[in-house]
This record gives sequence, C-alpha cells and structure tokens, in this order.
Amino acid sequence: MSVRTSGTAVTAGSRPSGAPERGRPAAAAGPDALGAGLGLDPDDLPDGLVVADETGRVICFNAAAARITDIVPGDALGRPLEHALPLQDIEGRRWWRLTDPYGGLAIRRGQPERNLLLGGREVLVSARYVRNRPTGPVQRLVIALRGTEARRRTELSHAELIATVAHELRSPLTSVKGFTATLLQKWERFTDDQKRLMLETVDADANRVTRLIAELLDISRIDSGRLEVRRQRVDMSAAVRRHVQAQTTAGQRPDRFLIRMLEPLPDLWADPDKVDQVLGNLLENAVRHGEGTVTIEVGPVSDTTSAEGTSVTVSDEGPGIPEESMSRVFTRFWRGSKRGGTGLGLYIVKGIVEAHGGTITVGRAPAGGAQFRFSLPVAAPAFMA
Repeated sequence: MSVRTSGTAVTAGSRPSGAPERGRPAAAAGPDALGAGLGLDPDDLPDGLVVADETGRVICFNAAAARITDIVPGDALGRPLEHALPLQDIEGRRWWRLTDPYGGLAIRRGQPERNLLLGGREVLVSARYVRNRPTGPVQRLVIALRGTEARRRTELSHAELIATVAHELRSPLTSVKGFTATLLQKWERFTDDQKRLMLETVDADANRVTRLIAELLDISRIDSGRLEVRRQRVDMSAAVRRHVQAQTTAGQRPDRFLIRMLEPLPDLWADPDKVDQVLGNLLENAVRHGEGTVTIEVGPVSDTTSAEGTSVTVSDEGPGIPEESMSRVFTRFWRGSKRGGTGLGLYIVKGIVEAHGGTITVGRAPAGGAQFRFSLPVAAPAFMA
C-alpha cells in the first residue's frame, strides 16, 4: 500500500527519507484529496482534517488534526482509519464500527457533528462521504475535527450567567417572601408606619427583580441580534438633565454633577427608552464606583472620520479603571469593584449603542477617574427606515 505525502511515495507502516518526522505537525495529501488547483495546503486550514481513501486508510492528516488529537501525523498516515483515529461515543462504543461508513447504507452522505472521545479527550467530529455517484461506494472519507474549548467557554459563560441570576434573585425574593408572610400573619400588630416601611421594601425589591429580568431579556436580544431600535426624536440635553435630577432626588448632592453642553446639537433620532438606559447606567456607575465631581459633556461628534451625530462623555474623579482591565470593561460579569451589581450593565450598554450604529469607548479622565464616551449617529426616524 502506498500513499502520496506531499509528492513522496510512502509505504504503509514505513517512513522514508523526506517524510514527516515524528512529532512534526506536517500534513500529507495527494492531489486528488484536496484539489491541487486551489493551491491549498491542508496545514492552512483552521480545523483538523483527516482524509481516508477507498480502502479506509489515512492519506491526509493536517497540523490542526495533530494539535487537536495529539497524534503524530506520521503515526496515522497509511494506517486503517479505525486504528489511526480510534474514536468512541460517550457509551464507549467504537465509532467507526458503529457507523460503518464503507459498508453501511449507500444513500448516506455523511455524519453530522457530534461530541466523541479520543483517548480520554473530547473532540467534535463530522464526516463527509465522497462517492463517484449517488449510491456508489465511498471513494473518500473526509473527517473534520474541532476542539471543544470554544464550546466549553460558552457553556461556562451560560453557567456563570445562571449562577449570577440565581444569586441576584434569591436576595430580593427572600425579602419579599419574609415581609409579606409577616404582614399576613401579624397585620394587626404593626403600626401604619411599620407597614408602610415593609411595603416600600417589598416594592423596592420587586423593582430590583424586574430590572434583572429586563437585563436578561436585553442580553438575549443582543446575543441573538434581535435588539429592536424604535427611533424617535431625542433631546439629549433634556435627557441628561433628567437623569441628573433623578440622582439628586435619590440623595446625591447637586454640586457633585457638572453638565457641559456644546451646542448646537444636531437632530438625533434614537430609541428614547434605550438612550435613558445607557445614560442611567453610566451615571450610576460613575456615582457608585467613582469619586468627586461627575462631569457629563454633551456635544456634536467632533471626529471628522465619523458620521454626523451626538456624543456624550461621562467622567469622574475616582481611582479609574486599571489599564489592563479596560479591554474587559464591556464584557459580561466585569465588575470594577466589589460593591454589588451583576456585571451585566456595561455589556448591555455596548449592545444598545452598537444597535444604534454608534460607538462607545472607555479611558482615563483628565482628573484621573474613568471616562466613558458614546456617540450616536443622527440616523432617520423609524417611519423612514
């Protein structure tokens, strides 16, 4: 049995001079394995590629396959596929005997991707059966291999999201349950002021749960690309002043906020509810995690390379964000400090701004604190989109 390896004839079970050395991630493929007319080297592929001929012997084993399987290409080339790539399903059954690509139904075209085991490690495997005619014998068996690291990261992110949500829900729901049960059982024993205090606490905790559910819905829409933007005329100056007023009403000192308006501002068409969400989140972050004066500057986009629009900069005088953390600020679960929060707010802010076609950046403020700047294009109203 001979195999073409980059133009060198190899006898199965031997390694001539010029063949890949043991431990070297080289590939072997004949001209008919990949199509030499494309000028494509199997090692250029990002995924693992294994090709078996009509007899079931391996004729191609690229560098990515060697990395994923930890199998030396020279040990796989020329060997029967079942021995070169001994895959098993999660029940321990030998995969190639179970699927029988060469002796099974002639109408099969391949195998969809699934998670299989190879020497104790998990590998994502899919296969394609290449036939000269629809029901003819298999001439080539093309196997694609991928590692499970990306899937594991996604699963870990989902698990972390569930754990965060469970933790954030448990505290307010415990409070709601405790106060309502107490009021139902001992209503007559409490004064009106005590009842009011308990009900206000229940109301605040219910609002907290509602906000968390809204955040989860926003994340779902952002991840799936289904975040809807209903554009209306937005007065950014009035929106900023309204949010500053809400902060002072909640107990912040009025002199802690400084608003700078660089007018005239261009007409802005955006989703007012989502703009409020962005402003509220950035101001709350500056108040909670920053120190000193919180400066909000609103003006037209000054970058000549960008489309006409409005920019808003929120900065504080606190310790700021470490340089090494700035690249992670807009990712899920990032927290600038341990002072509460789900770590989802800035991720949602970025998704909302980008859904409007805008940009958002983070940097260091002139006074040393954190500085967030987002820009929204002028755009067009919803009925003209």
